[in-house]
Amino acid sequence: MCRNIKTLFNFEPAATEEEIRAASLQFVRKVSGMHTPSKANEGAFFAAVDAIAATASTLLSSLETQAAAKDRTEEDAKARARSTRRFAH
Repeated sequence: MCRNIKTLFNFEPAATEEEIRAASLQFVRKVSGMHTPSKANEGAFFAAVDAIAATASTLLSSLETQAAAKDRTEEDAKARARSTRRFAH
């Protein structure tokens, strides 16, 4: 799957609509193979982004967990540290 799509569930603060839409856009780009749709495909492309964003919002609001919410800034710092170690060679 696309590395730019981040996990959005069980974080504090909760995922914003902008983050959900960005993940949806990345998903549609990956599935369609298009970064920017042509005029002919623009309607279908953005309708898919909207549908996936709505479905993702429904999913995220429906999920339950007993685990404590992760701190978004802590997880971002860990990811940056992993990236630094990975590409330090």
